[in-house]
Amino acid sequence: MANVAVVGAQWGDEGKGKIVDWLSVEADVVVRFQGGHNAGHTLVIDGVTYKLALLPSGIVRPGKLSIIGNGVVVDPRHLLDEIAAIARQGVAVTPENLKIADNATLILGLHRELDAHREGASSAGLKIGTTKRGIGPAYEDKVGRRAIRVMDLAEPELLDEKIERLLAHHDPLRRGLGLEPVSAAAIRAELDAAAPGLLPFVDAVWERLETVRREGKRILFEGAQGALLDVDHGTYPFVTSSNTVAANAATGSGLGPKAIGYVLGIAKAYTTRVGGGPFPSELNDAVGELIGDRGHEFGTNTGRRRRCGWFDAVLTRQTVKTSGIDGIALTKLDILDGFEEIKVCVGYSLDGGRIDRFPASQAAQARVEPIYETMEGWPGATVGARSWAQLPAQAVKYVRRIEELIEAPVALLSTSPKREDTILVRDPFRD
Repeated sequence: MANVAVVGAQWGDEGKGKIVDWLSVEADVVVRFQGGHNAGHTLVIDGVTYKLALLPSGIVRPGKLSIIGNGVVVDPRHLLDEIAAIARQGVAVTPENLKIADNATLILGLHRELDAHREGASSAGLKIGTTKRGIGPAYEDKVGRRAIRVMDLAEPELLDEKIERLLAHHDPLRRGLGLEPVSAAAIRAELDAAAPGLLPFVDAVWERLETVRREGKRILFEGAQGALLDVDHGTYPFVTSSNTVAANAATGSGLGPKAIGYVLGIAKAYTTRVGGGPFPSELNDAVGELIGDRGHEFGTNTGRRRRCGWFDAVLTRQTVKTSGIDGIALTKLDILDGFEEIKVCVGYSLDGGRIDRFPASQAAQARVEPIYETMEGWPGATVGARSWAQLPAQAVKYVRRIEELIEAPVALLSTSPKREDTILVRDPFRD
């Protein structure tokens, strides 16, 4: 049995929630290993829709252990609200089925305010497109070695000293930005209020994961966002603040890389992204609008409309390499039903020449033009298909061509938001 890491192979919003939920039936433990509540997963189970942001997708499955790893930045207020929200839907979250890494970083109110101020003050061309939820500033404090972490809530006698260290950075920063200072007493009150709700879930997650791994239990590592938003390997600076590639499943949970046996990448049968940044295959026309409407392309947590375009095989092939993806779960194939022709980006034109990778240079990224291959569409429906035999011949041809272009096999094919509408080619847990 292989432990499985699930990562987005595009810019996020690829339908990871459904796939992780589908896989969680076989998993014993589901681990969220990076990001914050800036990424949402939508699960539809027995007709009930669950919208999650910080909680791992396994939380809605009885008998599963869900873990928020050290690579996640945790907003206590949001997490406790999220726990209360799904409790109203009948899902009990207890210290028995949820563990939070004791060394995870906290998001505080001053992080949210700083994030919103920066994004609001930026000119149109400089906006990153953050959710203004404090994720970036919290990661900055983490790498700046001044963050307040979950474990610090259990040591109230040391909190004032840690707050002083935090404000030694934020006070001059806020003055320079024209923001009102934050009092140490306000931060202390915020932390004291969060402690009772959070501390019962706290654990040495790395140790618990090593124990369950040695017991032979199956671990599912759940990433947020997508590999193209990775702070190192994505479309910098229009990226998130953490490493979203599969290697961070180890770092963000406290296990070694050998603990991950199979990497499953999630990709839509077309391409979307939210926020600013380059998007070579974006369609600013009626076709792009139609794809967005059909695919209900709005952010789970933010409601922002996603930008839509044709499938970019160059970018997805690149994420296959940078994340070590063993197989792809291709989602939303049904959204392309009925198109007379479908285009796939197979390369880029840059300054008169052709390139077959996405350049790291921000200036070059803005200049690349897509090179398309046009394929015949299919008149029949793929929605709800649960076997290859139920797919139109041209839809199968489209999937096979994607496999060739991205140099990775399709392990699962999703044909609707319903968990059962999934064609299994290879079981990642048994590959």
